[in-house]
Amino acid sequence: MRSPRATRICKRESGAALLIAIFALLLISVVAIALVVSAGTDNALAGNYRTSASAYYAALAGLEEARGRLYGNNPNYINKTVSNFVPTPYGPPLPLTNVLYIINPAGSETVAPTDLSNPATNPDTEYQNEFGGPPPTSATQINSVSPVPSSPALPGQSFKWVRINAVTESALGLDVNSDGSTDPTTLLYFDPARTDTFGNPRPSLIVPAAQPTPPTTAVQALEITSLAVLPNGSRRMLQYVVAPAIASPRFVASGSTLDLSFPAALTLAGNNANFQGPGTSSFYINGQDQCAGSTQMVTAIGTVNGALSSSSLTNINDDPSNYPGGPPRVGGPPPPPTTPSFGDVSSLVRPDWQTPSGLDAVVQNITKGADVVLSGPVNGNTGLTPLAMSASNPITVVVNGDLDLTSWHGVGYGILLVTGTLKYDPDATWEGLVLVIGQGQFISTKAGTGGIDGAVFIAQTRDIAGNLLSTLGPATFSQGAAGPNSGRGIYYNSCLVRSAQGPLTYKVLSFREIPLTN
Repeated sequence: MRSPRATRICKRESGAALLIAIFALLLISVVAIALVVSAGTDNALAGNYRTSASAYYAALAGLEEARGRLYGNNPNYINKTVSNFVPTPYGPPLPLTNVLYIINPAGSETVAPTDLSNPATNPDTEYQNEFGGPPPTSATQINSVSPVPSSPALPGQSFKWVRINAVTESALGLDVNSDGSTDPTTLLYFDPARTDTFGNPRPSLIVPAAQPTPPTTAVQALEITSLAVLPNGSRRMLQYVVAPAIASPRFVASGSTLDLSFPAALTLAGNNANFQGPGTSSFYINGQDQCAGSTQMVTAIGTVNGALSSSSLTNINDDPSNYPGGPPRVGGPPPPPTTPSFGDVSSLVRPDWQTPSGLDAVVQNITKGADVVLSGPVNGNTGLTPLAMSASNPITVVVNGDLDLTSWHGVGYGILLVTGTLKYDPDATWEGLVLVIGQGQFISTKAGTGGIDGAVFIAQTRDIAGNLLSTLGPATFSQGAAGPNSGRGIYYNSCLVRSAQGPLTYKVLSFREIPLTN
């Protein structure tokens, strides 16, 4: 007989499975809805990031186009379109009133950065924030060389404009000289030779005490600002501060009105530097400037951070008339050249060219801006012969290691930087600047009829294992082969040195993003 209690319990539990199933279904539905919402949010975030990143890189492309077009070897160099806009390292600076825009409209779109009255033309409102007034209506406008394509299916740069102008403390919101104010009118310069209180290299922006003449080692800083706007309205604005990187801006002591590129026809760095001439009347190292119309002189053989070895002095005095030149002068015609002309030129050489670490930074900067970088050992016939260089197209060639010019009888133009040993063939000719910085060895064992017109600088900054030295080692120059034709030698030519120096590139000093309201 079934118990009445058991029957009542079964009746109370009937339908429990249905309730559990409903609750489980509700839980699964909530999870599914959450996943759908999360996926939608992720897609939205990914889309926002994608468009924001696209605008960022479009603005960055604008910055890089403008920076590239500041470089004289660029086929789209700005000065080919706007005469003398980009200042030369030795010329007058770019005034604040001179502003250039590179515009990049899409199709029939109008881009007018100076028209603040029409938001549809993408006006440059940031200029007013930086300089306290609207952009000048006289600003020059040129077209981008990377236009937005007419077909939306094709990739293209979507920046609207890029602005290039001089820069001040006020524009950057930066008290460069720590005087308690941000000057709105004084131009900023970059001094690569600046040092800290301990004498260590500390390249930095400066406010020159006297303008428009900056310190002899300084170059003008420029500002590049880029606005990108995508079709969906996403906007980004980026900004560079840049300065020209050149091989040796003004190798002249502070206060001098001379404008020499190098202090000697041949400069040997380090104590007890070694010089060996061929002992023949047909070989010269001449400090009298060969640039047309110039009457200035430099020292024929100069030393930095030390003196020549006693054997070097003997070699020079064997043929004193082969080494004419004289110390640079300020004002008045130069005196007759002294023979032989040699001596310490450290006072005319920038601090960063007098230490291994400073010269190592110079090598890195030149390498970054070089037209050609070769890994040594390199033979001149295979390494230099294929290069397209000429008097109208000087280039920068860097050889990381040894360069052997034996049997290379060509003519080179521009800057030649060798970090190892340069084995020179006197039948070869180089028009410009020869730097042997690293192992600091310039060696020739042949006679010939070629020569170097410009200047030569030799410094030992590394030991045989490639380790950076703490102080400069003795540089070596050896033209050891005597003969009827032992090479014309080295003739100082300021015009060729300057044309070779560039600028090599425009170095980015700072980078920032400027907040915008989309």
